[in-house]
Amino acid sequence: MRRRYGRELSVAVSIALLALFLAFTVPGYFSAENLSDMFLANMPVLLIALGMNMVILTGQIDISVGSLFAICGILAGAFAKMGMPVLVAGLGAVVAGALMGAINGALVAWMRIPSIVVTLATMVALRDGLRWATQGAWVSGLPDGFQWLGLAQDSYPYLMAAAAILFTAGISWGLMNLRAGRAVYATGSNAEAARLAGIDANGVTFSVFVITGILTGIAAVLNSVRFNQIPANAGLGMEMKVIAAVVVGGTAITGGSGSTAGTVLGVILLGAIAPALTFLGVSAYWERALQGAIILAAIVIEVLRQRGEKRVALARVTVE
Repeated sequence: MRRRYGRELSVAVSIALLALFLAFTVPGYFSAENLSDMFLANMPVLLIALGMNMVILTGQIDISVGSLFAICGILAGAFAKMGMPVLVAGLGAVVAGALMGAINGALVAWMRIPSIVVTLATMVALRDGLRWATQGAWVSGLPDGFQWLGLAQDSYPYLMAAAAILFTAGISWGLMNLRAGRAVYATGSNAEAARLAGIDANGVTFSVFVITGILTGIAAVLNSVRFNQIPANAGLGMEMKVIAAVVVGGTAITGGSGSTAGTVLGVILLGAIAPALTFLGVSAYWERALQGAIILAAIVIEVLRQRGEKRVALARVTVE
């Protein structure tokens, strides 16, 4: 158990130690209002991280999710202002996210362009295209019923919690029990071996980018309805936080190894840092620095782990 879930256990212990430290130093951190705000702010990160986990499991990466998040949010507001019902406007934004994810996936899977190159290009192109289209203006004058999806503000967090549980449980179950989920792990472990085993590795790669686009669209819609205006610069730095959450949660950056539970724990840990810095009186600019340091540390730990496993395997072969 410890060997299989070692990274998840270490992250859980880190969360517990951080909570213990904050409980003694800034007990106001655990107020119901702050915890609710933290949950609502990090719910979009969780949804996107669930998709990013699958992308990284296949040995790829998607750094365009912040730009997709901004565009899908703006589109949801624009569609609503055109007179579409809120659910239809949201669906339109999700479809747009799927299409943008499909472009990334097609270029990576079938054009064989490295995912870091593809998604860096789409990140810049989409962000600058949105800036040109909106001139930096926020979407305002949203129709009645858009905010909180027409629900009472007090009821909305329960809907978000239900969505978080549904998506997390569904994706976790699918990765562990469905043939498609096992194909994700197989593709990341060894794409050529997966092809020889009859798995459409290119199709798997394409699919995880599309799924990530869909989840990004859903996250953008659920985030947009929290406010009466939608900023054109939403999602800046989102990709860093999402990737950090996935990697610190134990998913190998080289693919083939990781879990949904680890990703959830990574989101919780990183989501707790920014408010903690605020309560402790530390500049919020340190959040990005900590995210970068966490990514680097997680990668170094993973490299050392892989080297250790190779040495053990080599020693066994030598003994035999």
